[in-house]
Amino acid sequence: MIHKGSADDPKGLIFEAYRIAGITKPECRTIFLDWALSLPGEQPPHEAIARLLETYGTDHPDHPMTDVLREGQMSQASPRRRGGWRGRNRPN
Repeated sequence: MIHKGSADDPKGLIFEAYRIAGITKPECRTIFLDWALSLPGEQPPHEAIARLLETYGTDHPDHPMTDVLREGQMSQASPRRRGGWRGRNRPN
């Protein structure tokens, strides 16, 4: 069970988001970004998202945070090419 202040939700942001009445998807995205930035560097985000979905998504399938977590899970599964100079091949 994930609880406020756990390794998967260090600040309790996801925990609290599910308790805010009338929260919107854009607000959930902002909370998700703050959550992602608060994870320890060694914590794989895709594993934490899977556990958060297992904990909260089952009981709250229509909650906007569940949608945002699913989107976060999908973006982890399909990395995209970086744009700009980092995405270009460099000569040897």
